[in-house]
Amino acid sequence: MALSGCAALKSLTSSDGEPKYATDAEVNMKKGESALDSKNYTEAARYFDYVRTKYPYLEISKDAELRLADTDYEHEQFPEARDRYRAFIRLHPTHPKVDYAAFRAALTHYKDMPSQLIFLPPAEEKDQGDVKNALSSMNDFVRTFPKSEFVPEAQKVIDEVKRRLAEHEIYVAKFYARRDKWQAVIGRLNVVVQDFSGVGFDEDAYFDIYEAYLKLNEPEKARETLKRVVERMPNTRASERASKLLGQSG
Repeated sequence: MALSGCAALKSLTSSDGEPKYATDAEVNMKKGESALDSKNYTEAARYFDYVRTKYPYLEISKDAELRLADTDYEHEQFPEARDRYRAFIRLHPTHPKVDYAAFRAALTHYKDMPSQLIFLPPAEEKDQGDVKNALSSMNDFVRTFPKSEFVPEAQKVIDEVKRRLAEHEIYVAKFYARRDKWQAVIGRLNVVVQDFSGVGFDEDAYFDIYEAYLKLNEPEKARETLKRVVERMPNTRASERASKLLGQSG
């Protein structure tokens, strides 16, 4: 039984380890899909690449190009996947799945972001280059394909990335606060309220800016900060708190 099983396995591939390709493009695509479902990324890529090169003038070759990118993506080879998605967009700008390719290309930056695993340094302490790339590329996607079915998912990614970037700015602001560098604190927190508003940090950031201006003995700028809270966050607990402080300082 063992010998017959080995023989059956060997019959699926040629003597050089290449899959035994079918004579039909659709069949090869299905074999590639099956291999991808089984996480056999090398075999899946071989089938898709075979279809791409063997049938270059058929529409299915474009599907094979896209699935090659998907194979890299599923294999967590994100830079390689990004290159393939971008090549697909460049070569087939009117393809019905071009928005899918653009979304996935943007998503590779998100997947490359620093990990938030508990046994690693906090993500906000790490370089934010990949995080900024994720935000920029996802914003570009939404602007380019505003009616795409992937926009709601893209917006969720944008909000999460903004939170990550806001957390980094707050982390750096706290670093400066411990060293009494209040102007630097204000600069970092202004980024939070201007660029990353609406992701959950506005109230704390505004009042920390207010406190920093007081530390700098700049009461007028502190009051202006409170007025911004009242204007930008009406009918909120933050607005009530700001109004009380304005009344006390007036």
